[in-house]
Amino acid sequence: MCGIVGYTGNHQAAPILLDGLSRLEYRGYDSAGLAVRNGEALAEVVKATGKLYHLADKTDQGRSLIGTCGIGHTRWATHGDPSVTNAHPHVSGNCSGSGSGSVESDVVGVHNGIIENFAELKEKLLRHGYRFYSDTDTEVAVKLVDYYYKKYRIGPIDALTRTMVRVRGSYALALMFKDYPGEIFVARKDSPLIIGTAEDAAYLASDVPAILKYTRHVYYIDNLQAARIAPGSVKFYDLNGDEVSLPLTEITWDAAAAEKGGYEHFMLKEIHEQPTAVRDTLNSLLKDGQIDLSAAGLTDETIRSLTQIDIVACGSAWHVGMAAQYVLEDLVKIPVRVELASEFRYRSIPMAENTLVIVISQSGETADSLAALRVAKERGALTLAVVNVVGSTIAREADHVLYTLAGPEIAVATTKAYSAQLIAMDALAVQMAFARGAISPEQYGHFQEELSLIPDKIRRVLEDKERLQWFSSKIVNSHDIFFIGRGLDYAISLEGSLKMKEISYIHSEAYAAGELKHGTISLIENNTLVIGVLTQSQLFEKTVSNMVECRSRGAYLMGITTNGNFAVEDSVNFTVYVPRTDEHFISSLAVIPLQLLAYYTSVNRGLDVDKPRNLAKSVTVE
Repeated sequence: MCGIVGYTGNHQAAPILLDGLSRLEYRGYDSAGLAVRNGEALAEVVKATGKLYHLADKTDQGRSLIGTCGIGHTRWATHGDPSVTNAHPHVSGNCSGSGSGSVESDVVGVHNGIIENFAELKEKLLRHGYRFYSDTDTEVAVKLVDYYYKKYRIGPIDALTRTMVRVRGSYALALMFKDYPGEIFVARKDSPLIIGTAEDAAYLASDVPAILKYTRHVYYIDNLQAARIAPGSVKFYDLNGDEVSLPLTEITWDAAAAEKGGYEHFMLKEIHEQPTAVRDTLNSLLKDGQIDLSAAGLTDETIRSLTQIDIVACGSAWHVGMAAQYVLEDLVKIPVRVELASEFRYRSIPMAENTLVIVISQSGETADSLAALRVAKERGALTLAVVNVVGSTIAREADHVLYTLAGPEIAVATTKAYSAQLIAMDALAVQMAFARGAISPEQYGHFQEELSLIPDKIRRVLEDKERLQWFSSKIVNSHDIFFIGRGLDYAISLEGSLKMKEISYIHSEAYAAGELKHGTISLIENNTLVIGVLTQSQLFEKTVSNMVECRSRGAYLMGITTNGNFAVEDSVNFTVYVPRTDEHFISSLAVIPLQLLAYYTSVNRGLDVDKPRNLAKSVTVE
């Protein structure tokens, strides 16, 4: 959600902060701001609503803010409307208005997260003479730190840890103190925050791309920890204020991976990176011709002991889980339940003995998924994280971790991370089935071969993109689109519908095809677009029959099927073919045309493909 950057060193801070914020735009935001200190001079605070270029214009691209220590922020409104007054950074002084300009304030700060008990804390601070100019919970947090700092005459770290004990909710806090020029102090609980170091400089950010241009060496600050950042120096502290050590991680992918590389949009680039993301993820799981889960810590003995699998995720990751459910149940012969993380965490679900809970998250920081992971562990389940970010909170807290190798994904609408998760779950299913004796060695070899061919087959699907670009121009003015399928095709339809609605803003829904007559078919009228996914041979005729029923009511039909099923052309208006593969793994191919169709439709409607309205890449608050 919100994006945080920070810098302290020997260079002018503001241009570096603006550059970092520009690389966090994918997280979603409605306003932005900077605070810079120049030695012991007053802090300079500048804020703006709307796109980041407004803030850049107000600061002459950062050049007008003199100082080598600063923090920046892009805000996603939670408490208080999007406005200059509510934009971050916030200050501890009792100023009126927005707090912009030269600010006489002991503490200046930015925050990502939600302070759940901010109203209670605000009442406390009002009784102690504090006044508030904004409607935000962040201003409360900054002033609470200031309160402890002054009342007990303690240092910034002790003031932060007292605040951490008092605050309920999630937060990544970055603060500058008037008495400590050139230093930044941070605290973290549940919201992502990384700290990078370089010679005579230090950086902080909500995500790696913001600082990768400047350093490859980062620390992942743990939950309920604080840090003191100075040029070339970082110290970490636990909740008691005692210094602790953390491992330094080297980022292996280069900065170019987070650039457009000649593509018009990040989403189009990432769609075309899927063959590589799938191949890299699959190769990371292969060793001596076998699928090897030892890096994830899963032994055959553990796999054989399982009695149930629960898959927990949000959004597209949940759709991966829906697809994996069909594959796992068919191959492994074990009950599988797929739950939305936001529902799982609040339900009293009986947990069967020897249940494996798989939590799928690209960022490894998704708030509901993280909470669901903790609930699963409390209930005694074994947990496995499928994540794309090394060192993320979900990865650290799960019992076992299976990493996907999608690299950085910048567009809000996921594509390559989704495909990497799919192939990881398919490989997991094959190995679990073999370990439990549910498939023969011959079947095991066949499945491995089929998986290894998926990257090249994805590449072949991408070569047919011009037809989808043409078709998108025909349906660009659609008001409603319905995606239908049965079995695994239904799971694919869910993802196709989400892609369409989130970036084209066209209302779309996915339905199990057999449910059409139970209400949905009443919505079909002349020229309503119905997209049928038809890749499962045993269900093919039934779904075609459902589509014909829609056509008889005026629907315009598109079908996605595998090469050789040419009879579908007699029933639909437009057909897309994907290469044949084992039907368990067809999701990896059938989803590609749906991604491309959504992309080209958004482009044809003149929309912001990479940063759709009201959405954020990583949902780190509930």
